[in-house]
Amino acid sequence: MSDNTRKDLLQVIANDISLCTKCELHKERTNTVPGEGDERAKLVLLGEGPGAGEDQEGRPFIGRAGKLLTVMIERMGLKREDVYILNICKCRPPGNRTPEQHEVDACLPYLKMQLKVIDPKVVVAMGACATNALLGPGDSISKRRGGIYHIDVDSKEITVIPTFHPAYLLRNPAAKQNVAQDLALVNKLL
Repeated sequence: MSDNTRKDLLQVIANDISLCTKCELHKERTNTVPGEGDERAKLVLLGEGPGAGEDQEGRPFIGRAGKLLTVMIERMGLKREDVYILNICKCRPPGNRTPEQHEVDACLPYLKMQLKVIDPKVVVAMGACATNALLGPGDSISKRRGGIYHIDVDSKEITVIPTFHPAYLLRNPAAKQNVAQDLALVNKLL
């Protein structure tokens, strides 16, 4: 698939997301947050949903957790522009609460379409919500983090590495060491 075709398809998906009314989250949004990055990225970083700043600007991970995510990316020897950053939910849940299952279910088809177009080698699922959305419910993120899992997206296998969400690391700095190990594993896989 050519780069222009990928860009065009991701723009079509973003336009569809901007018109979405599949759940109640659309009623309070300022902007949808479809995601951003290199449409040829071999690495996708996946969070749960936009916060207040992301809702205002329509861009993922731009607040405090986003600044930490940028540092994490740079420690991998990459730049934000080298990866693709997505969220499960494309609209902000009120009060930055965890998205509810029906909201995740409403957005999951968009995520799968995006992954099909980007065709990454690895998805880092940041936090329990992103991990459960891709892998299904299971053990806690503490038990799943650092594991190597595989999902099928349109007959293509994508590796999923769960890890802690950057917002969790802001509250629990000791867990940064675990995430550093997880990202070292990602670098090996890439």
